[in-house]
Amino acid sequence: MKTQNEPTENRPEDTIPMGRRSFAVFYRLGPKLYVNVTNQCHCNCVFCIRQLGDGVGSAQSLWLIKEPTLDDVKYAYESRKDLSEVDEIVFCGYGEPLERAEDVVIFAHFLKENSKLPIRLNTNGLVRLIHPDFDVNKLAIFDSISVSLNADDADEYLRITRPRFGIGSFDEMLRFAEETKKFSNLTLSVVEGLTPERIENCRNLAKGMNIPLRVRN
Repeated sequence: MKTQNEPTENRPEDTIPMGRRSFAVFYRLGPKLYVNVTNQCHCNCVFCIRQLGDGVGSAQSLWLIKEPTLDDVKYAYESRKDLSEVDEIVFCGYGEPLERAEDVVIFAHFLKENSKLPIRLNTNGLVRLIHPDFDVNKLAIFDSISVSLNADDADEYLRITRPRFGIGSFDEMLRFAEETKKFSNLTLSVVEGLTPERIENCRNLAKGMNIPLRVRN
């Protein structure tokens, strides 16, 4: 059953043909090694990079043939020859990583045990709407967490992020940020396409929460 505010259009992850899919579990963008664990997402942001092309960085396509298991992650990581060039591992791909929250924690523990690199999680902060019983304290395994703020109020957030959970998503994202800043190096982020006034509002909101804000391109 759809919520009142859930968009009715097809989600990209449901419509991409198999010929445009791959099994890019890891991909490089500069010195960062990104982990692509799912194409699922309960948001459908108007600015999402998934709408611009199939791949990013070293990956021709980040649309997955299937979601990787722990064995897939282990094999893909241990097969890489470029780890000496990497300065950070980031969970961020063509989907919301915490759609697979428990699996992501397991993957992160594996990477921590087999690497000295810092590990970051990029998330929309809606995990407790997706998985109400998930214990966010498990995310302490990450050295840093970046939460997509995306807007300066709930109405604008609903308009540009289009979450399936409706208007309450904005407040839940802020609650997630407040809780996870207690145990992680937390950052809020917004896209640079917002108006200068809204970006300034976001700066003030982040400042009031005592959380740094990053404007991303």
